[in-house]
Amino acid sequence: MNSPLVVIAGGSSAAGVAVARALLGAGMRVLSVGSDAGRIRAAAELTPGAVPLVCNLADPDDVADLVADIHEGFGPVDGLIHLVGGWRGGKGITGQSDADWDFLHTTVLTTLRTTSRAFYDDLAASPVGRLAIVSSTTVTAPGAGDANYASIKAAAETWLRSVAAGFAAGTGSESGAGTAAGVGSTEGGAAGVVLVVKALLDDAMRARSPERRFPGFTDVSVLGAAVAELFSTPGAQLNGARIILDSNS
Repeated sequence: MNSPLVVIAGGSSAAGVAVARALLGAGMRVLSVGSDAGRIRAAAELTPGAVPLVCNLADPDDVADLVADIHEGFGPVDGLIHLVGGWRGGKGITGQSDADWDFLHTTVLTTLRTTSRAFYDDLAASPVGRLAIVSSTTVTAPGAGDANYASIKAAAETWLRSVAAGFAAGTGSESGAGTAAGVGSTEGGAAGVVLVVKALLDDAMRARSPERRFPGFTDVSVLGAAVAELFSTPGAQLNGARIILDSNS
């Protein structure tokens, strides 16, 4: 039987590269998906073994084609790691622009809804099915300048918890044995998880601002390790969990 097949939505970022590297290191198969062909191929070159795929993850028809192609070429999916997003802020409540709201709604929430619905049955049928998103500490401690961002992230967390409730109830899925063998735990079935950071940190950010200490930021390698660990932790312990990741002191 094949090792778990994991889709990274938004794989061209530093976080996507780190997650792909960690998953490949744990013996999993990785499909790294992005909307820009050049960027997603460049990211895949940094993680030999990851397969780059191009898709507009906010477009249901494009995602449906992606799912069909994946099923034909690789089989059912065992994991969906949602890293699509971006940050937009403003000065106070009156500075929260409609343009920023629309951008965040599309990149963060629409892509999550579209991809999680498309891959839901695969994840629910897999013994190690995992859906994970990266959220923000601003959800529980928002500032006026973060209103758009925090609201969209809160909505994404709510959607994730709803998916987790579906996993727990066994709704909207078909029974199946999954594809995991030798990697991961088969206890507890599928799980939806929120991974929480203040902000992510990578080497390029350090190089651009060597004088900064980035207090409270979480290195992308920590995120990668946390994602890989999800597949070796029983789903019953994870489903619906909101996990705050380690950060710089």
